[in-house]
Amino acid sequence: MSSTTAQSGLARARRGVAPGGSGTLPGKRKSKLSAQATRTFFWLLLPSVVLLVLIHGYPLVYAAVQATHDGNLLQTGNFIGGENFATVLTSPAFWKAAQFTLWFTIVGVFGSWLVGLGLALLLRTKIPAGNTFKVLLLLPWVVPIVVSSTAWNWLVATPDSLIPSMFRNLGLGTPLFLADPTLASITVMAFKVWVSFPFMMMMTSAALASVDETVYEAASMDGASRWQQFTHITLPLIARSTYISWILMTIFCVNDFPTIYLLTGGGPVSATTSLVVLAYRTVFQDFATGPGVAIAFLMTMTLVVISVILYRQIRKSSVE
Repeated sequence: MSSTTAQSGLARARRGVAPGGSGTLPGKRKSKLSAQATRTFFWLLLPSVVLLVLIHGYPLVYAAVQATHDGNLLQTGNFIGGENFATVLTSPAFWKAAQFTLWFTIVGVFGSWLVGLGLALLLRTKIPAGNTFKVLLLLPWVVPIVVSSTAWNWLVATPDSLIPSMFRNLGLGTPLFLADPTLASITVMAFKVWVSFPFMMMMTSAALASVDETVYEAASMDGASRWQQFTHITLPLIARSTYISWILMTIFCVNDFPTIYLLTGGGPVSATTSLVVLAYRTVFQDFATGPGVAIAFLMTMTLVVISVILYRQIRKSSVE
């Protein structure tokens, strides 16, 4: 082959032309197809993105305007900067609600996760009538929250309700589950675990279904105990799903209005008032839009920080 032919071949290759022909090289064709697919995907996705920005962006901007003004539900009012945030952050009611929200979230997330994990492991053992049992366990999540809260009120609301009557018949007194501040807080948290554990159970069951049984067989042959298999195999292998469920349940708990409001209304004496209930009362009962929206913004920023931290844990939780 002459040098002229070789140089011509190199030139054709640089231009993306196949040797001995006029078509482009396979790599060049793939690049063009990839670019075309990217453009098509962009234009197909653009309407949805614009719609989401309009749906979520406008309320967010309008809420930011309200948080920096001294208006109400009918008028925006005058611009006051960050005074609403200063008012909220120096309010004892805000910090009391924040404390309850923290405990409510911790118990709701980890309590429902522990119950869900235990039940998911139990269902993995192929118990008799396991499918029927699984359907029954989903009922607290499937049943509307209004029905569940009504049932719990019937069980604990008055001294003559079923559970207080049982305590009284056993000689243990008559606990007022929704009238005593401490008992009301415990009852609300227990109710949250009750309605949330099926979600955690489903998430954990899906993660456990992807774990290969041969991993446990190999660990057993190496002498690993059940607890060692659980801590060194099961938990690391389902870590990603666990962190995702924690993120979602944290958001559910912090933003949970009906669970608390339908059961206690935030009482007694504001013992079960969470931040979202406090924001509702501030806006729709006190008609103080600015401070109420400021509470919502502080909640949102806190959730963003928590979600980012847990998302980083998701990225780190890869099993070699």
